[in-house]
Amino acid sequence: MKLLRVATAAVLALAGHANAVSTFEPARPPAAPLAVRAPYLNVWLNGPNNGSPSGYLAGQWPRYWTQGIQAWQGFIKVDGKAYNWMGAAPGAGNVDQESLKYTSTRTTFTMNVGGLVRMAAEFFSPVYPDDLRRQSVPFSYLKISVVSLDGRSHNVQIYSDVSGEWASGDSSQIIRWEHQEADGVLSHKFYRQNQDAFREANDQASWGSWYWSTGDIRGVTYKIGQDTEVRGQFLSNGTLDNTIDTNYRAVNDRWPVFAFARDLGAVGRGGSASTLFTIGIAQQDAILFQGQGSSAQQVPSLWASYFDESELVPFFYKDYSYASQYATNLDNRVARDSVDAGGDDYLTITSLAVRQAFGALQYTGTPDNVRVFLKEISSNSDIQTVDVIFPTWPIMLYLDPNLIKYTLSPLLENQESGHYPNKYAIHDLGRFPQALGYPQGNDEAMPLEECGNMIIMMLSYAQKTGDVDYLNEHWQLMAQWAEYLIEDAKIPANQLSTDDFAGHLANQTNLAIKGIIALQAMSEIADQTGHTYLSGKYSSIAKDYLNFWSRHGINRASVPSHSVLQYDSGATYGLLYNIYPDKALGLNFIPQSVYDMQSDFYKTKANKYGVVLDTRGTLTKTDWELFAAAVAKPDTKAMFISLIAKWINETPTWRAFTDLYDTNTGEYPGNQFTARPVVGGVFALLALP
Repeated sequence: MKLLRVATAAVLALAGHANAVSTFEPARPPAAPLAVRAPYLNVWLNGPNNGSPSGYLAGQWPRYWTQGIQAWQGFIKVDGKAYNWMGAAPGAGNVDQESLKYTSTRTTFTMNVGGLVRMAAEFFSPVYPDDLRRQSVPFSYLKISVVSLDGRSHNVQIYSDVSGEWASGDSSQIIRWEHQEADGVLSHKFYRQNQDAFREANDQASWGSWYWSTGDIRGVTYKIGQDTEVRGQFLSNGTLDNTIDTNYRAVNDRWPVFAFARDLGAVGRGGSASTLFTIGIAQQDAILFQGQGSSAQQVPSLWASYFDESELVPFFYKDYSYASQYATNLDNRVARDSVDAGGDDYLTITSLAVRQAFGALQYTGTPDNVRVFLKEISSNSDIQTVDVIFPTWPIMLYLDPNLIKYTLSPLLENQESGHYPNKYAIHDLGRFPQALGYPQGNDEAMPLEECGNMIIMMLSYAQKTGDVDYLNEHWQLMAQWAEYLIEDAKIPANQLSTDDFAGHLANQTNLAIKGIIALQAMSEIADQTGHTYLSGKYSSIAKDYLNFWSRHGINRASVPSHSVLQYDSGATYGLLYNIYPDKALGLNFIPQSVYDMQSDFYKTKANKYGVVLDTRGTLTKTDWELFAAAVAKPDTKAMFISLIAKWINETPTWRAFTDLYDTNTGEYPGNQFTARPVVGGVFALLALP
């Protein structure tokens, strides 16, 4: 596995790291996931965006995906001298970071503290694809470990706090707090005084309670109060006085923080010491949803079926050993499968995507009626956007196909309950966390896109699980969508595709081929559900449309030949990523010659960091590039993978893994398209049968 280094000592001096050059494994991420487990627990270490190198934990504030500061401060004292290992609070010099390593579930920083001890900070957000009980808990771990560097014994104290900024995206809001001791765990619970259910402020939840916790063990002290006072007490004394400021106030009024300190005692030769923290949010009700019935219902968080709120923190804290073993197995699985499928560079990509994809999912309902709501993070924060679920779909296929059912369930329930008047598939259900749908049918119209996506994903779920009853249950709606595809898939009207930022366009060949493949998928669905009299109809129409597409959608005069962006527009081209479902579903419908043709063509169009989405610009999308790579020849697949891995390590972007970037500069447009779940699409290679 490759180790990649950054920059020069002169550049590092800008960030206060003149004596240290960190390594990054497997690459230097544009932003490192810290606590990324749910839509409202989504905290990152971003680059400073000021010319300094990114990826250094000390000296800057962790941030929510929106870029709002969620202050998370860490100090360490060694033999009486204080050092800063996380955050931007004054009072101590920064540690020297030696390395940053990320896996699918962990980001670990290793730091040299004054040449005396080595410290590791492990930010760990487990992912449980097949364990609903554990996956439903929106909490994350932070483990600190310390060993002696020089073989001598050193007295070590660890400090960490979180601020009231976690509780509200509106810092003028009053928050309240309390200290709790239960079942061997100490917690600082804090929350908005004015609970505003199913509302957000700057995309942060305006309801629910936050828990910052650690073990009730030897050497632990705590304090709640003004940031400078609390931090200053530790810097002076190496301990806290176990007092609680009861002057509840606004987040920005003398900035209340919630702190723990742990005296690790003497850390000497051959020994190590560690301490564990957890952070999470508890919301009894998570989503306002319009499903069956005439009015919207409050949908409970799934964890509420398994735990009382008072049990959440102790369970999660004490589950660390199991979580760690489970996550190591998952990390190893992703690593093994990724390297086998695409080499070390592919692992650079996939391992950065796992937490981000799952971090957009809100698990709700009950064990016998699970609904997973997906937030379209950063682009517009819609809920249950079908063409965002679709690029996320490969990681679901790879890790847990049941997620497809859980995620599509609210869309199907809303439309089958008569709350959507259009004959095609709905685009989304509203703005997170209110899934109220569009009873007037005035959602963003992507009729061909969404009908194709829904049919393709529903068949893939049934294929993976053998759940034909699922197809029977929803047959009527799928048949309705198929009729729309018959009307529009051959020659698409002037409409949007999932790449809506590029605008409306008629006769889109990539959009047409999705609809045509979906019609062939309907032929298989008809066979499986006993509607054999329709199977031949769908297949015959799909073949007829494919023949038309082949005549008008391919520029055969070009060398090499290639598909075009619009019918009969020979000078245009783009990523023909919508042929991927043909392979993912095992339909063997698209001729292999089309795959080979595109594979040869992409190699002639590669820019510094990738292949453009289409001829309307120099932007591309990581998800669609990997869809294209998954069905390409080995050398073309390797080209896509190496260019994306290079982009990850070199991009000047400094926010969470963006799926939209410039193939020449590596930049991304504006402040959107970051931290989105669509990076699940990079698992396209691993989702193939």
